[in-house]
Formats: sequence, structure tokens, C-alpha cells
Amino acid sequence: MSQVVDGGPPGRGRPGGLADAGRGGRRPQDRGAADAGVRDREEDGTAHGDRAGPLDLRLVPPVLAAWATAAVTLDVPAVWTAVLAIACLTGGIFLLSACGSGRAGRPAEASPTRRAGRMAQGARTLQRSGWARAPIAAVLLCVAAAAAAAGLHGADVRRGPVPELARRYATVTAEVEVSGDPWLSRPRVRGDHAAPVAVLARAEVRRVARTDGTNVRTRTPVLLVVDADIPAPYGSAARNGGAAAGGTAGAGVRDARRAREAWLGLLPSTRLRVGGRLAPALTGADPTAAVLRVRGRPGPRIVAGPSGPQRLAGRLRAGLREATDDLPEDARALLPGLVVGDTSRITPDLDEAFKDTDLTHTLAVSGSNLTILLALLIGPPGLAQRAERRGLAPRLGLSLRGTALLAGALTLGFVVVSRPDPSVLRAAVCGAVALLALATGRRRSLLPALATAVLLLVLYDPWLARSYGFLLSVLATGALLVLAPGWSEALRRRRVPPRLAEALAAAAAAQAVCAPVTAVLSARVSLVAVPCNLLAEVAVAPATVLGFAALVWAPLAMGPAKALAWCAGWPAGWIAGVARTGAALPGAGVGWPGSWRGALALAAVTVAFVLAVRRLPRHPWWTALLAVLLVLVVVRPAPLTRVITGWPPPGWRFAMCDVGQGDATVLAAGEGTGVVVDAGPDPELVDHCLRRLGITRVPLLVLTHFHADHVAGLSGVLRGRSVAAIETTGFEEPPEQAEFVTRVAAARHIPLTRAVAGEEGRTGPLSWRILWPPPSTRPPSDPGYPAWPGPVPAPDGPNDASVAMLVRAGGLRLLLLGDLEPPAQQALSRSPVAAELAGVDVLKVAHHGSAYQDPELIRLAAPRVALISCGADNPYGHPAPATVAALRAGGALVLRTDRDGELAVGGTGGTGGEVRVARD
Repeated sequence: MSQVVDGGPPGRGRPGGLADAGRGGRRPQDRGAADAGVRDREEDGTAHGDRAGPLDLRLVPPVLAAWATAAVTLDVPAVWTAVLAIACLTGGIFLLSACGSGRAGRPAEASPTRRAGRMAQGARTLQRSGWARAPIAAVLLCVAAAAAAAGLHGADVRRGPVPELARRYATVTAEVEVSGDPWLSRPRVRGDHAAPVAVLARAEVRRVARTDGTNVRTRTPVLLVVDADIPAPYGSAARNGGAAAGGTAGAGVRDARRAREAWLGLLPSTRLRVGGRLAPALTGADPTAAVLRVRGRPGPRIVAGPSGPQRLAGRLRAGLREATDDLPEDARALLPGLVVGDTSRITPDLDEAFKDTDLTHTLAVSGSNLTILLALLIGPPGLAQRAERRGLAPRLGLSLRGTALLAGALTLGFVVVSRPDPSVLRAAVCGAVALLALATGRRRSLLPALATAVLLLVLYDPWLARSYGFLLSVLATGALLVLAPGWSEALRRRRVPPRLAEALAAAAAAQAVCAPVTAVLSARVSLVAVPCNLLAEVAVAPATVLGFAALVWAPLAMGPAKALAWCAGWPAGWIAGVARTGAALPGAGVGWPGSWRGALALAAVTVAFVLAVRRLPRHPWWTALLAVLLVLVVVRPAPLTRVITGWPPPGWRFAMCDVGQGDATVLAAGEGTGVVVDAGPDPELVDHCLRRLGITRVPLLVLTHFHADHVAGLSGVLRGRSVAAIETTGFEEPPEQAEFVTRVAAARHIPLTRAVAGEEGRTGPLSWRILWPPPSTRPPSDPGYPAWPGPVPAPDGPNDASVAMLVRAGGLRLLLLGDLEPPAQQALSRSPVAAELAGVDVLKVAHHGSAYQDPELIRLAAPRVALISCGADNPYGHPAPATVAALRAGGALVLRTDRDGELAVGGTGGTGGEVRVARD
């Protein structure tokens, strides 16, 4: 009587995990039933070899020792590194020799029985003596290899004339080779201006001219910083010089833009001749010996073009960008990043949304990209080594050897197109390990393979030992190999569908292991990472496959490429939508100490949480209660939040956000609705403030003027909210910030209008009147602006062109002055509307409470409450003590965000009414 063998581990039979069907005399139909049963278990991940047996951790200590050694010794002098390498090498060889001599001393036995007994006794003896030295020897040898590799790489960065010239801040002429794709620096706000945007690129100095005129050959890595800031098309010269000056300025802007695009279009391996100033580089995770700052115009001087593979990769990447040009903004930005790591179109707000939801791994090349492509080729898990395998390979008639060769070629092409730098090599190795885990169905046994890959990568490029990206990749892959199978099995035992259990276990395991490192980088913990990753995962595979198809078709025929990109745009848009929706939730993340102590604390909390979750299924009521509490923490319904935190206070009419050195205020216009005046310098800060106030609809966003500390946070106001209109001043300086606002409004299809004195508006309980600027600050040819009686001073800059408003909100009268300075304040206090300014309830003090105030306007307004928005320890000394003293002398309660935090005002106002101020 035949029977089906169901208890043996899948690795003990034929390839693919089958027991030997020829043993035991089973009939062919029985063998087929056994094969089918094992296949079913392998395909849903329940094969015994995937869940049983101890983990093989023998390579983990040597790899960790090599990793730590490389990270520490990169900056150590070469002499000490050599001493460490020689000492560890000597010790390792000595221990190995001792192990070998112990093994060679065993005598041979004639009788098999006696030989077996002696062998068992000898094994126990060696375990206590010789073999115990082997792990220590492995650690010492790996430390020696890592120290040698790190010493050579560190010395390679420090050698040559470039570091010495950088210490002297010398101006040099050099020939450099671009080694990576150039990218634009992120704009940073400094005071009221955004720091100049630069093009950054990693490069190697191949030849540098000394001060005596001699040329020296070298290979020194540097960071190339190209001044690519666009000059002002308007300004005093343009205003005073008329059309000629304006035309010259416009030509300068066009030239600067062309130069910037030329620098950004450089391909790796391109050689340039540049002149600039060297400066020392900060030590860290990057192999950079110096910073070379050069001028961006008239453009790069190319000495030699890129190599053939880089030209091919650049043509494919450019074709993919062209194929995605007609897609919606988010899909157009995300798809090239998802497919080949091209993040040039990722906007700051989209990038922040992916960071808030821990979906950043989809914006860069990762091992999952390669895994998806190879899985499409070889078929479902567990079938790679079997004749019954699925996928494209058997349909194309490829043998196992041909399939392996094609998979290798696909991997090589993936590395070339995605750039063969260390991060891509890391992704390829980790993807190959994950693929091997899927293909064989023996995930836990692949931990030594991952350890070997990590060791080889650290020895190949020791700088990876300091890379957070490398650490996260290894942790995520290790979690998928070690934790995910057991968690998936536990979920299946609780009747969770196999596919869902697999996805949920993978997302939870990766998040649990990577969260402490992510907290160090972002000083926050995402509470929506697991559900967002689950929702996004269903779209990653189709977006990747269709995107690669568009990449291949683009050089051949753009029509099919655009059609494939259009199809890929749907899943890519879904991923971006998941990121934006998750990031817009009020409780998407919580703050956490951004230090390694905080990481250790989070790791301890995670372990305790996992242990608690294992016991929760026994208590379904507690499980349901905790799930409801988690949802409430993430969603944070405004009524519930108001009851628990007391913020915002009931009946609030006006709120001043704490956005540092900048302005962002909100006027309540109904439930979840608010008119926002200015956006502050940081999108994250203004978004956080609006979330806490429960603002989801903005009927009007007023940007008083275009200084960066008032408009740079615009994307934070738009994040997850509907904005009906944007109103600005007509004085478009600084021009780069005015262009930024115009571009963002056009991209979101938001009407952009210009405020003018005399304009009135109303929404819900709010009404307002524009007091400034008068129409003379705008082109006089426009007949739509009302006449302004009397002489009006020409604005001396953006501050004096600020939009000033008088607002009525539930009986309160509020005067919002933007950043008006004394000339405009004096003109306003003598204008026909001066009588309306007397005795206001709340004054938003102009220009962060600076000393430049008109005393007459302060006496005229005579506010009961004066609010000042300023940053803690700002370098301008805001607010000025004289301004604070003058306000208090007039009887005003003076509050400031740097000391009092966010502020909210309510009450009835008016004569005899009250004004309530709450501090967060």
C-alpha cells in the first residue's frame, strides 16, 4: 500500500523541495499527489523547510565585526589601521593553525564501529578545545580584511594634492570626471531670503594645476557645487532702466536656466575642465576629500563625453522621462524614481509625504525592483529549479541554464541603467538574495547568504559601513528572511488569508526592524507606515513592470512607450495618493528623540509591543479596544482632540502659528475652514499647525509679500487641503520666490490674484478689507484698480509692498500689517482709512516686532492684544525691546511665539467686550 510522504523537509530530495519519488515503491499517481501537495505548500509559503530548524548565525558575528571595523577605521591614520590588520591577521592564522593541528592528530581506526565511537568522542573534545577557536579566528580574519580595505579607501581619499589645497581654500583649475547624476540642492530659508540653489554632483579630480603651473594627475573624490542661482529679472536696475534693462535681465534669466539645465544633464563618466575654489569636506558617510565650488555660467566645458554604457543608460532614462511627460504631476514624478531611481522630478512636498509614511524606499532603486523583474521571468516562488516552473522563461522555451543566463543579463542591464554606483550594487545584491529566498522557498537558510553579501559589499566599498541607506537595506532584508516567515505562519494559523498574511508580515517585520534607524534620521515615528506600505505594495509590481516596458520601448517607438507609461501611471498615482493621504492624517507620526539613545528606547518599545501583540488574540475585547484607540490617535477627530488637549480653544477666531522666524496666521471661517495669511518658512511647521487647528479647507490664502519666510511653506498649506484661491501683492520681488508661488499655483490649478487697497471680501463669519498696497505699486495701465487719494510712497522693497488687512471676526477687529515698515505705516496712518484703524482688538505686529515701527500707527491702533511671530534666538534681535515697550505703554498685552508658542484669540471684542488669548 502506497502512502504520501509529508513530513520531510523539502531540501532533502530533488531540487525544488520534493522527496525522492523513486524511493518506497510508490506508484506514479501517488508521486504526483505528493508533488502537488508539496508544491501547494511551497507556493503559499508553508513548506516545512521555511518554518523549522534553527537559524544559521555563524557568519553574523564576523560580518558585524567587519562592518564596525570599517566604519571606525576609515578616518584612522594608515599606520594604526595597518597595525590592527596585521595583528588580527596573525591572530586569526594562529587560531586556524591550532584548529587544524587538533584535527590532524586523530588516529585512524580499522573497525567502523570503533571508528564511529572514537569520532564522536573526538568531536566532543574538539568542540571543547580546537573548534571553539574557529569562530574567534573568523572574527579576527574579517576584522583584518575590513581594516585593510578601510585603510586603503581612507588613504585614497586623503592622498594627493587636493586635500592640502582644500585646507588652504585655494582657487584651482582642474579636470574632473562626473561619477554620479547631478541634482539640485534643496532650498533653505535664511532670514527673509531662500539660500541660492546649486547643482550638486559627485566627481573625481583627475588632474589639478598647482600654484606653480604644473599639472598633477590624481584620482580624488570631491563634491562639485555649481552656482546655478537664477538672477533677478526685476529690481532697481530693471525699474530704473526701463525696457532695455528688463530685456537684459530676462536674457540673463534665460542664460542661467540654460546653464542649469546643461549642468543637470551631465552623464556619469563625462570629463570637464572647471575652475573654482576648493574647501575642506565634512567627514561622514561619503568618500569626499573636498568641496569644489565653481560658477555655473556660461555652462560646463566638456573635455570628453560619457562612456558607451552611460550614454545608453542616459538615453533610456531620458526616454522614460519623455514617455511620462503627459502623466499627472505625481505619477510623472514617481514613475522614473520607482523604475530607475530618477528622482529629479520629485517635489519637496511629495518627498515629505513619502518620508512621513516610510515609503521612501519606493523613490529610489531597491532590491524589490530587481526581484519583481526576475520573478516575472522565473515564475512564482518555489518553482525556479523545477521543470514545471512558470513565468516568461518556459513560455519562451528557455532551459534552466538559459533562464539563469537571461536573469544574469537582466541584472546587469538593471545595474547599468540604474547607474553602477555602490547603492545600486547593494540593491542588486539584496534583490538577488530576496529572489533566491523566493525561488527556493528556504528563507531562513539564506541568512548566511545575506551575511556573505554584506561582507563582500563592505570589503568592496567600506564607506557603505557608514551609510544609513545600506543599514536600512540590510535590516529590511534580514527581517524578511528571519522574522516575516514566522509572523506570516502565525497569521495564517489565525485564519488570515495566505497572501494577506505574507504581505502584512513582511511590512510589519521591516517596519519593526527599521523604525529605530528611521527615528534617528527623522526624529519621528510613523504610525501609518504598515498600512501605507500594504496599500502601496499592491501597486509596486504593476508600476515597475509597466514602467520598465515603457523604458525599453521608448528608444524604439514613443507611441507604445507613452501608452505603457499611461498604464503605469495609474498604479504610480495610487502609490503617491497613498503617501499623501497617509501623511495628511493628523496623527500620521509622533515625535521621537533623534539620537541613538532614542533608537534604543524605540527598539525596546517595539520588542515589548511585539510580545504584547502575541498575547492579544486571547483577549478579543482588548484587541478591538486597542485597534479603536490606534485609529483615534491617527485620525484625531477635531472634537475629541479639542476635549483631550484643549487645543484649539472653543470659539477661537484667530490663531498665530509658531513657525520660527516667519509668519503664518489663520482666521477661523467655519468648521474645518480657515483663511490663511502667509505660509511661513517651513512646510512642515505650517502643516502641523493647520492639522492641529483642524483646517481642511482654505477658501483664501493671502501671501502678504514674497519673502521666503512668508511663502516658502506654501506646499505645507496645500498638503491634503483644498485651497480655492491665492491672493498676493503685486510687487514681485524676490523674483525667484514670486516665480515659485506662480508655478505652484499653476500646477495645482489655483487662481492667483493680486490684492489692492479698497478690496473687500467675506466668507462665513469673516469679513475683511484690504488696506495696502495702493494701486500705484502696480502697473498703471490696468484700469481695474481704484484710485488712491493723495501721494503714495514708492515701495523701498518687498516689505513696504506687504498686503495689510483689517478683519472682522465675530465682533473682533484685527489689524494684520504683514511686514510693513515706517514709510508705508506712516502713509497708512494718514490715509482715508485711518479712522477705521483706531482701537483694534488685536494687532499682528509688523515685521516680527522689529525696531522699524511708526509710533503714530501704534498709538492710533491702540490694540488690546499685540501678537508677534518670531523665532527663538533669531539673529535679528526680534522683537525689539523698544517696540515691545511701546506696545505695553499703550496698554496692550504682548505675546510672542518664540516664548509663548502657538496663540489663539477668541471673544466678542468691541467696547466692553472681552478678548481671550490661549497659549498652546
